[in-house]
Amino acid sequence: MEWGIEMVIKAVVWGENVHEQTNKVVADLYPDGMHGAIAAALTAAGGIEATTATLQEPEHGLTEERLAGTDVLLWWGHAAHGEVSDAVVERVADQVNAGMGLILLHSAHFAKIFKRLMGTPCNLTWREAGERERLWVTSRNHPIAAGLPDHFELENEEMYGEPFGVPEPLETVFISWFQGGEVFRSGLTYKRGAGNVFYFRPGHETYPTYFDVNVQRVLANAVRWAHNPAPRVVGVNDAPNVPVEAALEPIIERGPRLHKSGEDGFR
Repeated sequence: MEWGIEMVIKAVVWGENVHEQTNKVVADLYPDGMHGAIAAALTAAGGIEATTATLQEPEHGLTEERLAGTDVLLWWGHAAHGEVSDAVVERVADQVNAGMGLILLHSAHFAKIFKRLMGTPCNLTWREAGERERLWVTSRNHPIAAGLPDHFELENEEMYGEPFGVPEPLETVFISWFQGGEVFRSGLTYKRGAGNVFYFRPGHETYPTYFDVNVQRVLANAVRWAHNPAPRVVGVNDAPNVPVEAALEPIIERGPRLHKSGEDGFR
């Protein structure tokens, strides 16, 4: 990036695109799909070029070439986590470790990619009753919270409750309170390899959550935060052997070993 030249962030919004095809409420609410509504809001926010990909496309729309050109990937899934190819999950994980940003939305807490990167069950409690959700900003100076009031409300949402089976985050940006009394850590940041990862809770498919201006602001802020403009790290899965003669300081080999110089290690 050159000084004085504004970079356009290339975002891909991945949608499972199942409820939109099978449930009339969701189809009427999101005629272009939730992924389409999110992409449109991101593009309208400025500085972001958002496109979409869905489960039904070849390789789920996430080919090696597509991911290599993606700065930030947003992921919404719910009914078909198990239908996502393990090969694609590993492909996405490699790109995150290499520097691609990743934003997980709502039911994507159970997505294969989130579990893969967290290494935990990512479980929680839930209730589908259309109750009010009040989101509190817990990190006022965080870039993801820029331009937001100290709290905002969604009149109808699905409840998620603690305990949330995820690793301790780098930072908790939002916590939610629900009408039924539960609370939930609803905005969490992580670092995986060179990639920035953000989990954001709201987004139940039968409610107009992704048309809410505060939710749209969070997502646009999160895309800008998750974007890493540095070149991708090459060979994130490599574990090269450094021969004795290549050591920075002269050393003498002592003791037996399993591998020859330059030989790959066990995997």
